[in-house]
Amino acid sequence: MLALGITGAVVAVAAGLGALWRVTSGRRRRGDGERFAPGELPGLDDLAPGATLVQFSTELCAICPATRRYLEQVAAERGGVRHHEIDLTHNPQLAQRLRILQTPTVFVLDPAGRLTARFGGAPRRAELADALDQLVPQPEWNL
Repeated sequence: MLALGITGAVVAVAAGLGALWRVTSGRRRRGDGERFAPGELPGLDDLAPGATLVQFSTELCAICPATRRYLEQVAAERGGVRHHEIDLTHNPQLAQRLRILQTPTVFVLDPAGRLTARFGGAPRRAELADALDQLVPQPEWNL
């Protein structure tokens, strides 16, 4: 009976943590305003005139390739937006310095390199669009 109770408690805690992860994953969090100069992040030599999407990935990340394709598509569809990917597999000190706890993690940088938003997990479409609209407004079509 004790073993059954312990098993039930473990399952309940795991289900609760899984639900919490699902609710918070991909949600936009405000950036802390930290500024990144060109060249400060590996391979990021210049910033886009509107917004730069910096995706942090690892080799074993299952959803990173789909996130990369999605962010590349967003950048191609919006003028002034560029996508850049950084592999953290062999650079754990960078992940620690930037407080990256999961991959993908996506930073949205403004033209000056300030962190305006960050997403832990694949960004939700509406929340990413809102973050980008603040930096690169989409033209309104009058039909």
